[in-house]
Amino acid sequence: MPLFEEEGIPVPKGRQVIGIIEEVVGWAHARVRCFDGKTRICRVPQNKKMHRNIWLKKGTYVLVEPWELQSDKKGDILYSYTDSEVEWLKKKGYLKIEEEF
Repeated sequence: MPLFEEEGIPVPKGRQVIGIIEEVVGWAHARVRCFDGKTRICRVPQNKKMHRNIWLKKGTYVLVEPWELQSDKKGDILYSYTDSEVEWLKKKGYLKIEEEF
């Protein structure tokens, strides 16, 4: 799951999409509304370093890698964006305006 970085900020590559956490469902899982129009149940992979560094909170923008199977329903959370990173993504055109979404 390599991340493509521009100015140090991971951006979507290949099948990866950006989404917003709608609800934290527990056990490192969240319901994420993705910018491809699908809502997925996503998890933070059990990689200890990543698992520790990603905090799930409603309204947080995240980078999601859909699963090979059930790609419309499930995925892995690869990265959690800070507010300043979200502003940068909007300026660069990686995020749709929320009204369109």
